[in-house]
Amino acid sequence: MNRRTSYLGITFAAAAMLMVTMGSRQSFGLFVSPLNTSTGLGYAAISFALAVAQFTWGAIQPVAGAVADRYGPGRVLAFGIAALALGLALTPFMTSSWGLIFSIGLLSAIGSGSGGFSVLIGAVAQSLPAAKRGMASGIINAGGSLGQFVFAPLAQKLIGSLGWMGAMWSLAAITIAALPLAQVLRGRPAVAAAAEGAGDVAPIKEKTLRFAVVEALRDPSYLLLHAGFFTCGFHIAFLVTHLPGEVSLCGLSPEVASWSLAIIGLANIAGSLLTGWGVQHYRNKYILFWMYASRSLLVIAYLLAPRSALTFYIFAGGLGLTWLATVPPTAGVISKLFGTRYLGTLFGLTLLSHQIGGFFGAWLGGLAFTNLGNYDWMWYGDIALAGLAALCNLPIREARIVPALKPA
Repeated sequence: MNRRTSYLGITFAAAAMLMVTMGSRQSFGLFVSPLNTSTGLGYAAISFALAVAQFTWGAIQPVAGAVADRYGPGRVLAFGIAALALGLALTPFMTSSWGLIFSIGLLSAIGSGSGGFSVLIGAVAQSLPAAKRGMASGIINAGGSLGQFVFAPLAQKLIGSLGWMGAMWSLAAITIAALPLAQVLRGRPAVAAAAEGAGDVAPIKEKTLRFAVVEALRDPSYLLLHAGFFTCGFHIAFLVTHLPGEVSLCGLSPEVASWSLAIIGLANIAGSLLTGWGVQHYRNKYILFWMYASRSLLVIAYLLAPRSALTFYIFAGGLGLTWLATVPPTAGVISKLFGTRYLGTLFGLTLLSHQIGGFFGAWLGGLAFTNLGNYDWMWYGDIALAGLAALCNLPIREARIVPALKPA
């Protein structure tokens, strides 16, 4: 196997892994209504369990990233797949709020997070040369979006034919089938890879993990990146959890919600690949600025448009172009500022900020629906936060792109 084939194999294996972990996770919103009908727990209680899942998914990212940085990603990914499948399989047996918090909020989220962005992008970044990392992160990101495109209508179909319990068990079976991918991505600990790459050159004493984290947290650019990513998490978690409820309020069928989520995933495949190319040619902070600004404008346009299936599909397509495409430029800024040695950990901490925003997006959406009967104030908050996130990225310290010299 030549080096190019090896690079492609690692990248596409990571994309396939993310397709499964993100696809199953992003379809949870479709289960809110049938879960409520079956258990009678109420939208607020179910939304809180999903909000806990948002936070847990983020909280596990720096932990999983640090373990993968130290011991290699293979075992972390295998653990993640097993935990996600177990959480899905146990959910139909849970009839209380605490039960849902355990199966969905903790177990499934820990599993999905352990097979998420921080581990996968960190693993691939340490295996690829710098010139190929931007496109690789775009391909990996596209895998997560493909998962949403495939899993959303699949989950809705399974709910309709097997009931929500049968659908959960089916998703658990599909998830466990991805376990062999962990073997492909087993890699090596970053410290071992770095030592091997040093050859005969005397190794430079590297920073400790603790020093790297403290250094990053003192950097204003890193903190501004966190602030923008917080809004991204708020936005995505609100929509993934409550878009089916918004569709229902408009008197449309559940299929409109599932296909809207699928369209978001499909559009984000294109957005992720385009962004993967863009980060190699333009500064990441400007890409992030326009992404967040476009979300604010899209939500305004949605609120002014008539509520129809076509409106939801157009809205979904527009959102999908930037949905998870914020990941490659965000990871790109971090790798430029601090290198790739602890990328899994440092990007994991940024994802934690993303998911703190996700916690509030999922939870506050449930409270808004329960107390007001609609999501109007959530939309207004989303517009304001997206605008602020766009502005947060402009002061970030990032070197200009230096064009590659053409061979004579």
